[in-house]
Amino acid sequence: MATCNLENALDTLKTIVGTRGWLSFEDAQKYFIDPRDRIQGYAPLVLMPQSTLHVSEILRICNSTKLGIVPFGGGTGGVCGHIATREQPSVVLSLERMNSIRSLDIINNSMTVEAGCILKAVQEAARINDRRFGLSLASEGSCQIGGNLASNAGGIQVLRYGNTRDLCLGIEAVMPDGSILNDLQTVRKNNTGYDLRHLLIGSEGTLGVITAAALKLLPLPKESISAMVSVRSPDSAVELLHLLGDRLGGTLSAFELMSYLGMKLALQYFPVQRDPFSKPYSWYIIMDIEGRKGIRLEVENCLAKAFESGLVLDSVIGQSEAQRNQLWQLRELAYEYNKLAGAFCSSDTAVPIDQINTFITRVTRDILCINSELRINTYGHIGDGNIHINVFPPEHVDKADFLKTHPHIQKNTYECVNQATQLCGGSISAEHGIGRMKTDDLLAYGDPTKLSLMRAIKQAIDPNGIMNPGAVL
Repeated sequence: MATCNLENALDTLKTIVGTRGWLSFEDAQKYFIDPRDRIQGYAPLVLMPQSTLHVSEILRICNSTKLGIVPFGGGTGGVCGHIATREQPSVVLSLERMNSIRSLDIINNSMTVEAGCILKAVQEAARINDRRFGLSLASEGSCQIGGNLASNAGGIQVLRYGNTRDLCLGIEAVMPDGSILNDLQTVRKNNTGYDLRHLLIGSEGTLGVITAAALKLLPLPKESISAMVSVRSPDSAVELLHLLGDRLGGTLSAFELMSYLGMKLALQYFPVQRDPFSKPYSWYIIMDIEGRKGIRLEVENCLAKAFESGLVLDSVIGQSEAQRNQLWQLRELAYEYNKLAGAFCSSDTAVPIDQINTFITRVTRDILCINSELRINTYGHIGDGNIHINVFPPEHVDKADFLKTHPHIQKNTYECVNQATQLCGGSISAEHGIGRMKTDDLLAYGDPTKLSLMRAIKQAIDPNGIMNPGAVL
């Protein structure tokens, strides 16, 4: 785009959002930071509209001038899909000022919210009305519903409530030409043609901008319990998952795997945390069970039988909300302590549940064949097969120095994870999406027919290629 045309377009966009609705690059650094230091972001302008009509005007102008749009939510994405780069002239579109809860319907068990709503605020609005919104993430205090939908976020309660896609009844979205898709219906059945809601959810902002959503609510459980147990292996964890699932019905909402190294790092970098056990174990499970009154006694009986059979080695049950939070902090601080420990590989893999142990064994063996001193922290959402592999330099070795002296090790490590994922019949991206960091991986491991159809859909909906250029495809 010619410089004069770009400047004219930027001036027009500033007029649409008003003086408080935009920031220059120099004043908006938080929108361009990759927490993992992989890329450097840039855009001349960050726009913060206050209405869907403003978003419509912005996209219409950008489409006519072929100026890229990079949607930005809470900035918590793991694959840089929200970070604009210099590859194509673009502006950042943040919906942070569109953060209203438009309605909450207890009878219909639904809530309609704008895309800039913080997930924690949505959870709390549901809670004070004796309802539950089932999405739960470590970043829920800062991530936004629009970003959750755009990436089809998962989190710790997918086992019971599903991904964000499963919790969305309808959406409002602005398409690349500025037209508005009004599909905020809250009905549970709607077979009136192609489901554009599901097309846009998980598209990472490459097809349009989600501006509002109708979300599914559920009654609050009458009783909740959190427990942490130690097991011998991931296979034992899967066996325990099936045992509890069979005996407790659909009350198991979260079932998370932690390794010994994960526990060690949590205690090392966050000294306020306490090891709930008197001695270390190789593997841990943190779980949540929610349901009817009396479910706590059923859980205690199930764990007692698992202990007697040798399936569970030790167990701790949270006796208060504070104790429950302490147990979960050991797992939910994983992003922070992995970063502090110098992780240079952070994967996001899903495999069939019966392949979890095979995957972990294979990928551990292959990574240690690259360098036997590497440290590997394996953890994740074992209830849905989503396993994260985090790899660190040898102990007491600086990350930057290690990567400098081993220039190919990062690429080789990721390749080990991807190959093990493929051999186990899994997916190279479980909950973080493709973004800008996994486009080559998608080309290497994606189904050719699926990729061809994705390109055709992108071309049909966004022929000028303005929506999140460089992401996914």
